[in-house]
Amino acid sequence: MRLPWRMLILHTAPVRRASSVPAGVLSFVPACSTTDVHSLELLQDFVSRARRLFVISGAGLSTESGIPDYRSEGVGLYARTDRRPMQHVEFVHSAKSRQRYWARNFVGWPQFSSRQPNSAHKVLQRWEERGKLHWLVTQNVDALHSKAGQKRLTELHGCAHRVMCLGCGAISAREELQTRFVALNPDWRAQAGAVAPDGDVFLEDEQVLHFRVPSCEDCGGILKPAVTFFGDTVNKATVQSVHDRLAESDALLVVGSSLQV
Repeated sequence: MRLPWRMLILHTAPVRRASSVPAGVLSFVPACSTTDVHSLELLQDFVSRARRLFVISGAGLSTESGIPDYRSEGVGLYARTDRRPMQHVEFVHSAKSRQRYWARNFVGWPQFSSRQPNSAHKVLQRWEERGKLHWLVTQNVDALHSKAGQKRLTELHGCAHRVMCLGCGAISAREELQTRFVALNPDWRAQAGAVAPDGDVFLEDEQVLHFRVPSCEDCGGILKPAVTFFGDTVNKATVQSVHDRLAESDALLVVGSSLQV
């Protein structure tokens, strides 16, 4: 693999920039730097010289679509609350944790699933169409790259629009599970709090006590979103595929991610 490792370091003061995003969505967009001409030229030169561009995208790319990230100063999940994401071990071993997770996810799903790609997602898709982008790896589980039409794509941490059974491995659509939730909980209501990056909302424990969670229709197993929770590992075959695509590339661009865990 021969990568022309070129580093761009931009030093500008953080300011709130103008945006066409609706005001309600802007609450998740962090203060960011204005783009000076020199920095823009450096980025344009970097991209134009690449022939097989490899892109890694993170949660920061989706904030202008109305999905918050974790670490942005003032507006990220960690800045707004003391809450931390669901841990894999907790989900697998605690029925109460699964009940709480799915209740929150049920309430947040209509909003989360309706989010649409923003201009950044669309630009990356156009780069693919023009043969500039060789492969895109996203840490996001929001399916916005797929909605934008991205084909050369690896969803490294899975996709919240799919559900898997931990017993038999069956994969189903998250929208189908929403219908089952409604049928099992016809009279259940909850006042939603702030939305989280993984699609659920903040609810108090007392609010979820009577929420019913369905099992796999095929084997009766535990249903889990087809995403990699914190503390879990990414499938080895997926990791190897990413390494292979990277080896075929000649430049690497990271967008919307601090590359921290």
